[in-house]
Amino acid sequence: MPKIVDHDKQRVHVAEAAWRIIRKDGMEQASVRNIAEEAGISVGSMRHYFSTQSELLLYAMKLVSERVSNRIQQMSFNGSPMDNMKCLLLEFLPNTDEKLAEMEVWYAFTARSKTDPTLRELADTVYNELRQAVGSVITYLIKLDLSRPDLNKELEIERLYALLDGLGIHTVLRPDQMNGKIMDDILTLHLASLCR
Repeated sequence: MPKIVDHDKQRVHVAEAAWRIIRKDGMEQASVRNIAEEAGISVGSMRHYFSTQSELLLYAMKLVSERVSNRIQQMSFNGSPMDNMKCLLLEFLPNTDEKLAEMEVWYAFTARSKTDPTLRELADTVYNELRQAVGSVITYLIKLDLSRPDLNKELEIERLYALLDGLGIHTVLRPDQMNGKIMDDILTLHLASLCR
C-alpha cells in the first residue's frame, strides 16, 4: 500500500530544513540539494512540494511570519492595558529559542530580499504589518489617556519600531548579552516613558 503523505506537513518539514541550513551555514548554502538532504528526502520528492528554489524560500519566509501571527491570534489579552501591550510587543522579539531561530532566519531572508523582488514584497508587507502593530500600541496608549500629553505620536511609533528592530538584531548578533528578561525590562521601561 502506498504511503500517504500530508502535503502541508511535508512543506513545513522542508521549510524547517531550509531554516536549519540557513541558521547553520547561511543563505548561500540553502540549495535545493542541501535542503533536500537536511529534510531527508530526495531532490525529486522535494519538487512535488516546491517547483523552484525561489518558491521554497518564499514559503519558508512566509512560515516565519505566519507563526508570529498565529501566536498573536492565540493571545488572551486579559491583563492590564500596559501588560497587554508589552505582551504583544514581546511576540515580535526573539525571547525564546524558537523565536530566536525564526528571527535569525527572518533576517537572512530580509537581507536576501534586497536582491530578490519576490522576497522583497513579502518583507515589505511584514515590516508594514509590524509598524501597524507598533502604531496600534501607541494609538491605544493615547486612546486610553495613558500617554504623556506632549507625546508625538508619529515620532513615538518610529522610536518603538526602531527599538523592536534593534532588540531583535542585538539578540541575533549577541545572544550572550541579550535575553528575555532584559528585553522585557527594556520594553517595560520604554512603555513607562510614554505614559503620564
